[in-house]
Amino acid sequence: MKISEIKELLKAEVVCGEESLDREVGSACGSDMMSDVLAYVKDQAVLLTGLVNPQVVRTAEMMDMVCIVFVRSKCPTEEMIELATEHGMVLLKTQKRMYEACGKLYANGLGGNGERK
Repeated sequence: MKISEIKELLKAEVVCGEESLDREVGSACGSDMMSDVLAYVKDQAVLLTGLVNPQVVRTAEMMDMVCIVFVRSKCPTEEMIELATEHGMVLLKTQKRMYEACGKLYANGLGGNGERK
């Protein structure tokens, strides 16, 4: 699935990385606990979270993720936007809650754990 499709499905706003919306991603995960992302997530390209602090971008970068979607209308800070831009990441924000956002992506073919639905 292209990041542009994620943007459309979630009615999301691009915060940064608009030039990379045509990137393909094969999986996603949703979590507000970065320790869980580090411990349990493998081969995920998209992170959905409601947590807004620089550690989110640092964690996503360590895990080679290319896109972070902030749910519940959360807005990343300027520091987070700068970090994401530096690492070539796309940041999106949506009004949808985590459960709905993850479900919508999964129902449209974006799987988790490196597997396509």
